[in-house]
Amino acid sequence: MSFHEVRFPASLSFGSVGGPERRTDVVTLANGFEERNTPWAHSRRRYDAGLGMRSLDDVETLIAFFEARRGQMFGFRWKDWSDFKSARASAEVAFGDQVIAVADGHRSEFQLIKTYRSGGFSYARPILKPVAGTVRIGIEQDEMREAVDFDVDLTTGRIVFRHPPAETMEITAGFEFDVPVRFDTDRIQTSVASFQAGDVPNVPVVEVRV
Repeated sequence: MSFHEVRFPASLSFGSVGGPERRTDVVTLANGFEERNTPWAHSRRRYDAGLGMRSLDDVETLIAFFEARRGQMFGFRWKDWSDFKSARASAEVAFGDQVIAVADGHRSEFQLIKTYRSGGFSYARPILKPVAGTVRIGIEQDEMREAVDFDVDLTTGRIVFRHPPAETMEITAGFEFDVPVRFDTDRIQTSVASFQAGDVPNVPVVEVRV
């Protein structure tokens, strides 16, 4: 298996920099107009884990984590402190945070998603690595019970109801989540002297498709 269901130490990812990137092909026509297209349906996130290092103990923890992942070989979970839950940054997770589907009376399995809106446009991001114990599910105005009404696959972000919800019922969800990533390098260079002087290692991390 090329993915380890283990989270990079959250205390080290705090303070890192990074965020989503897109790939857009732009062609400028002879008349000056542009044609734009993208081969990516979903964005991809990149981070620099090195900025979270504050002590030599942190560096030691980083190296142990890096070695256990065999460098770029195995993916892992990453907490993006700027975007890690279904609710707004200042709010608590609630079962009505996100509408993930409208039931058809037959389906019993649904993917967790987070929808980003601006103006009249939106983007639905599949959530593949929910955090254990944080997933809350609702049908219309009623909250469901995990392991009684539904089960959640923490490795895929799929919700499975014990019984298919009735047709036209709105299914909602609240959750915290991690980003599936891997190291984007097979080498980490550190220096005790430079670290004590305020220099930190460059540790690139990139989101992976799972």
